[in-house]
Amino acid sequence: MAWTPSATDTPFSRLGGEERTRRLVETFYDAMDAHEPALAKLHKLDESGKVSRASRDRFALFLIGWLGGPQTYIEQHGHPRLRMRHGQVPVDVPMRDAWLRSMARAMDEEQVDPELRAFLDKRFAEVADFLRNRP
Repeated sequence: MAWTPSATDTPFSRLGGEERTRRLVETFYDAMDAHEPALAKLHKLDESGKVSRASRDRFALFLIGWLGGPQTYIEQHGHPRLRMRHGQVPVDVPMRDAWLRSMARAMDEEQVDPELRAFLDKRFAEVADFLRNRP
């Protein structure tokens, strides 16, 4: 039987909390910088050409809340409104797939628990496809 989250067993807690979620985000952006340059260029970059600290921190806050942890992102930035916030970004099938590859690399490297991984693979794919605004 597949794992499903509960009030006491959230993806956030199963992943390992804030520190581990932030590590996953760092690994995700490092994978993006290394393997998906077209996708990385859609983000604000720092002076070294890597995805900026601000982008990394903002996504970490979002992901912490999305996984069931503290809702600091919403407190600081309001409702995520993902489609609206990504409306100016060309999200086509290749960009969606590049994002998913980067996250898969990060989850591989961070050795995410297999039950949680199966859950997250499905959820990330649903959200990534939802954000597609180009064929």
